[in-house]
Amino acid sequence: MNRRDTVLALASLGAVPVLSSAQQQPVIGLLGSESPTVWARHMRAFHEGLGELGYVDGRNVAIEYRWADGHNDRLPEMAADLVRSRVAVIAAPGSTPSTLAAKAATSTIPIVFWIGSDPRELGIVANMNRPEGNLTGVTTLNHKLVAKRVELVHEVVLGTRPIALLVNPTSPELARSAIEDAQAAAGRLSLALHVLSASAEADFDAVFARLVQLHAGGLVIGTDAFFTSRLEKLASLALRHGVPAVYHFREFAAAGGLISYGGSIADAFRKTGVYTGRILKGEKPASLPVQQVTKVDLYVNLKTARTLGVNVPNTLIARADEVIE
Repeated sequence: MNRRDTVLALASLGAVPVLSSAQQQPVIGLLGSESPTVWARHMRAFHEGLGELGYVDGRNVAIEYRWADGHNDRLPEMAADLVRSRVAVIAAPGSTPSTLAAKAATSTIPIVFWIGSDPRELGIVANMNRPEGNLTGVTTLNHKLVAKRVELVHEVVLGTRPIALLVNPTSPELARSAIEDAQAAAGRLSLALHVLSASAEADFDAVFARLVQLHAGGLVIGTDAFFTSRLEKLASLALRHGVPAVYHFREFAAAGGLISYGGSIADAFRKTGVYTGRILKGEKPASLPVQQVTKVDLYVNLKTARTLGVNVPNTLIARADEVIE
C-alpha cells in the first residue's frame, strides 16, 4: 500500500483528516482599504512579486481577499475574520488604516504592509532595519510628498491665490501629517492654506462649493483610501468646478485630474508581493528590513490643463513620466 492509500485508509477510520490539494496550499489574507477595481492594475505587480518566489495564485498558494471600498470602519472586522481563518500571512497593501487594523487583530500572524507614511511615526515598527514583532513591509512616503504637491499646484497656477487641502477626518494620523506638511509648504510660498474635510461622498459637493467661494487656486487631495476609492468622482468634480487638483495615483490624472504625483505604486506592490513570498518561504518579518520605494512618478493631463485654462510649464512637462493628451 503506498503512502496515499495509507493516508486515505486511516482517514476513513477517522485517524487523520483528508486534505485536498487546495487545503494544503498556504493562504494569504489580503486586506485592502480600497476596492478591487481601484487596485486591479496594480495587483498584477503584487502577483509578479509573488511569482519571483515561485508562488502562483490558484496553483500553489491561495489568496483570501477582503476589500473595504474606502470604508475604514469595516477594516477591524475584516482583519479579525482573516485571523479567524488562520491565514499564513496578511498582506495590507496601500493603506495605513488596513495596516493598523491588521496590527490590532494579531501579534502572531506575519503582516506585510505597504503604506505611504513613516511606519515608525505611526508606531507600526520600532526600527526600519530591524522591524521586530510580526510586521514588515514597504513605504513610498507618499504622505511626505504633500508639500511637493502644494508646490506643483503653485507652479501651475502661480500668483497668490490660496491653496486648499482635502483630508479625511476619520484617518486622523494621515490628516494630521498632511496638514502639517501642507502648511509648511504654503508658508514657504507665502500662500494661504485652507483645510477642508470629507469623510462621505455626500460631503464632496459642499467641499467644491467652498473651493469656489474661497477662489482657491488649486486643490491638494490628501492621500487616503476613501479618496482613492472615489478618485474618478473627485477628478470629475475638480474639472466641472474649474479647480486644478493633484493626487498621487496615475488614475486620477487619467480620469481628468490635472496632476498625479507620488511614489511608484507598481514598485510598491511588487515589493509587497516579494516580501509576502519570502515569509511563505519561512523568513520572519523581524529579519526583513522595511523597504523604501525611491521612484516617484509624475503624470500631467494636458487636456485638462487646456480645459481649465492653466499653462503647464514646459519644465514640468519635461519632468513628467507620462503626459496625457
